[in-house]
Amino acid sequence: MISDRDFFLPPMDDDMPLNALFDDGKELYIEIGSGKGEFISQYPQQHLDWNFIGFEMSEKRIINCLKKLNPQQNPNVRLVKLAVDDKIKLLFENATISGVFIQHPDPWPKRRHHRRRLIQTAFLDSLAKILKPKAKVQIATDHKEYALWIVDIFSQHKDFISLQDSPIQNDYNLEDHVVTWFEQEQRRLGFEPNYMLYERI
Repeated sequence: MISDRDFFLPPMDDDMPLNALFDDGKELYIEIGSGKGEFISQYPQQHLDWNFIGFEMSEKRIINCLKKLNPQQNPNVRLVKLAVDDKIKLLFENATISGVFIQHPDPWPKRRHHRRRLIQTAFLDSLAKILKPKAKVQIATDHKEYALWIVDIFSQHKDFISLQDSPIQNDYNLEDHVVTWFEQEQRRLGFEPNYMLYERI
């Protein structure tokens, strides 16, 4: 009998793009940093006509995600244990991803660590290759300085445009928002989320 772990973490061929994890032709979305699994378990249930791949590098967090997933309710979800960076363009076929969700990425607040931040020009170059035209990139962070950094990086990139009147919003303006454990905890501590929404031109 196949286990839930085997179902959601299937073996991968290094020479095969991750698009091959699904063979039903549905739109494919990715979440970078699935954390404790609130989003990757709940949001796909509201969009069963889409497929989702969640990336998480921590084994502990993978286990937390698996506790919230089951093949009956989440047949359109797969997990990949991997740290995502600007090499993401090597994981997927070009122009095949319909949207990206990035919730509370590590802000690496110390200046000497800024080079470790996910949102960099090289990462956006890579993301632009795998996204379909009009695909959306949704980002949330409670770290105000990192939010400003993200806006600056995106504003200088020719392939993306903000879909918000102000690039940073404190109210989530998309339907079906899933409040993650981290977002709830940071709100409790007095840190309000900053939401950003971009479109691949």
